[in-house]
Amino acid sequence: MFNRNLFVALGSALLLAAGGVAPAMAQTTTPGATTNGAETTVRGERVLPGRIGGDRSERPQTRNQRGRPAPTQTPEQVKAAATVLAASTNSGCAVADASLRGENAEKQSVYEVTCTTGPGFILIGSAPPSAVDCVILSGQADITRSRDAAADVGLQCAMEPNKDVLRVVAAYAVEAGVHCTVDQGSSVGKSAADNVIYEVGCAGADGYWLEKTPTGWVTTECLKLVSRNAACKYTVPAEQVATVTKWFEGSQAAACAPTEVRYIGSNPNGAFYEAKCAQGDGLIARFDTAMAVQQVYPCAEAQRIGGGCKLTVVPDAAPVAAPAPATQQ
Repeated sequence: MFNRNLFVALGSALLLAAGGVAPAMAQTTTPGATTNGAETTVRGERVLPGRIGGDRSERPQTRNQRGRPAPTQTPEQVKAAATVLAASTNSGCAVADASLRGENAEKQSVYEVTCTTGPGFILIGSAPPSAVDCVILSGQADITRSRDAAADVGLQCAMEPNKDVLRVVAAYAVEAGVHCTVDQGSSVGKSAADNVIYEVGCAGADGYWLEKTPTGWVTTECLKLVSRNAACKYTVPAEQVATVTKWFEGSQAAACAPTEVRYIGSNPNGAFYEAKCAQGDGLIARFDTAMAVQQVYPCAEAQRIGGGCKLTVVPDAAPVAAPAPATQQ
């Protein structure tokens, strides 16, 4: 579903009489912002091979996986050893429970831990110790299996709390200020800035990509991603139509009853969306930052906005008849 160049610049300038409309580019956001777009390039089709499990040689492989028993330790010893390892990583994990998963080829112990908050981890007793996020491992496995259902996806987290990826990603959505009922979610790769990106699906509404930056979250609506040759796997067009329909409520666009919608771009005056209406002419609506409709342009009058309507066929204007030649008296 994903193109390698996931965020492609729109092909032509978008013009308004009041000023140019440009695609949403990288923006500085504060944590919790939900309407700003993240202009990123997800490399390697969502996941960087070798960074979070894409390269088989770098995925945690254990002797347990190959049928060799792990050294015997009591549960208390396992948790104590894992807690020491976790404290030596930048995972931020306060260990709630731990499991010894075996040894890797270098005879380094491999543990799985659940954490009091956030995702769990695979911990490797290397020098220095390393930690691999269970949510990211799961996302890489999903991508690998989508290409080959029988592919070896390496060691995966097996403790029950760690298999609940949705719990973790839904919590990230709350942190990012996404106000919807999250019903699906996973990690989908890394941005050009090396930040992890997660996707969330919203029940009956447009979903989001969430980019975790050092200063907070940057969110991008799936409707905007469509305009950049990307796609959200947890969002369908009907959910995007439902979102725009809700935005139209109580405005001069309310009578439209959209059947198809698309994001066009933005300029200092606002963001522009096109809607194909159930009956009559389609329209382009301009929204402010709170997603309130500011102005509506019927498709017949919107040719200069982002190249005009694409979802509604606008008849060509009737040619003006030439005046009849004057009759000589």
